[in-house]
Amino acid sequence: MALDICVKVAVGAPDVLGDCPFSQRVLLTLEEKKLPYKTHLISVSDKPQWFLDISPEGKVPVVKLDGKWVADSDVIVGLLEEKYPEPSLKTPPEFSSVGSKIFGAFVTFLTSKDANDGSEKALVDALEALENHLKTHPGPFVAGESVTAVDLSLAPKLYHLMVALGHYKNWSAPESLTSVRNYAKALFNRESFEKTKAKKEFVVAGWASKVNK
Repeated sequence: MALDICVKVAVGAPDVLGDCPFSQRVLLTLEEKKLPYKTHLISVSDKPQWFLDISPEGKVPVVKLDGKWVADSDVIVGLLEEKYPEPSLKTPPEFSSVGSKIFGAFVTFLTSKDANDGSEKALVDALEALENHLKTHPGPFVAGESVTAVDLSLAPKLYHLMVALGHYKNWSAPESLTSVRNYAKALFNRESFEKTKAKKEFVVAGWASKVNK
């Protein structure tokens, strides 16, 4: 039986998967675990009442598990791992926070209007920490040869980072970060990623309101 999941619809395209990295993280988990699912596309600017009834905060993703709607990608991914342990996507605890500063640093830099506020350096520092991890641990993924939950969380965030910063700031990660670049490529080339990613133009459109504040 297919799992119901509510995810963001694309900006300006009512029947196309949108650009929410947290929704994609859950979709990636479902794909990697080969679980059947049915997506319900939600417009975050015009949320239907039935959706607000099941998700009072109005946030996506929301998944129906054992008859209950569950919000928050961290919680959803944890419950999916418990309920469907094979194939395991469990990240060893010592690796679970690898790359955790990247997304916040990316958003700060993307929305920054001051070139000297240190936000670019903070992002480069966060990416360099990931680079150092990948260089000093056998890969190609954070915890080794197999993809785990930490990779599925990072993949959409790195994709947003590359697309949005390339578009809005003409910025790309330093060439010296070869391990990060290869890591991103390995994730983006996975079938699960191809199936669940938002098109680049929808990623760009999704960030427009934050960049143009």
